[in-house]
Amino acid sequence: QVQLVESGGGLVQAGKSLRLSCAASPPSANIGSMAWHRQAPGKSREYIGSIHTDALTNYDDSVKGRFTISRENAKNTMYLQIHRLKPEDSAVYYCRGLHQHRWVWGQGTQVIVSS
Repeated sequence: QVQLVESGGGLVQAGKSLRLSCAASPPSANIGSMAWHRQAPGKSREYIGSIHTDALTNYDDSVKGRFTISRENAKNTMYLQIHRLKPEDSAVYYCRGLHQHRWVWGQGTQVIVSS
């Protein structure tokens, strides 16, 4: 059984930066492609971007320039670096990983951006 655990969320001021983490458990789990999504209150879950085992990334146009996805394969951990946070970035952020041809969702970490 594989689990993904997000961390790093919290309350932050607009204009600041924040780094979220998504760690696979157990750490030895073979995770392929990974992705970040977010869901704001009253809205559907939104795709942010993805990263593959070769570190190639893809981003939704709405976040290009402020969001950076990276990963450390040896630790089975993915990161989301967010710069110049805006109040509209407030959401629950979810990670997703491909394991044995099935996508596994994390439980999410909440980000609240204050004005």
